[in-house]
Amino acid sequence: MATVNPTTRPSLRRRMLLLGVALVLGLAAWFWGPLGAYAQTGAAYGARVACSCRYVGGRDLGDCKKDFEPGMELVMLSEDAATKSVTASFPLLASETASYHPGLGCQLEPWRD
Repeated sequence: MATVNPTTRPSLRRRMLLLGVALVLGLAAWFWGPLGAYAQTGAAYGARVACSCRYVGGRDLGDCKKDFEPGMELVMLSEDAATKSVTASFPLLASETASYHPGLGCQLEPWRD
C-alpha cells in the first residue's frame, strides 16, 4: 500500500475555502449585471432629483437627499457650481451627472456606450 504524502494533497479545509471563494465569485458574476443596472438607475435618478432640488428649488445640496427614495442611502452627491451640475455616484459601480439649463430644467448628461 502506497503512503500519501500530506504535503502534496490539499487539506479538506483548503478545499472548502477554495469552494467558498468560487461560490462567492460565481454569485458576484451572476448578480453583476442587475446590480450595475440598479446602480446606474439610482445614480441617474439621484443626479436628476438633486439637480432640480439644488438649482430649481434653490435648496442646499445636503438637504436634497431628503427627496431620495428609501434604499438610496449609498448614493453620494457632489456639485459643480460653475456648470450648475450635480453628480450622483453609487460607489465603485456608477456615476451620473445632471446639469441645469434655463428654460429646460435639469437634464441628464448623455449616456456613454
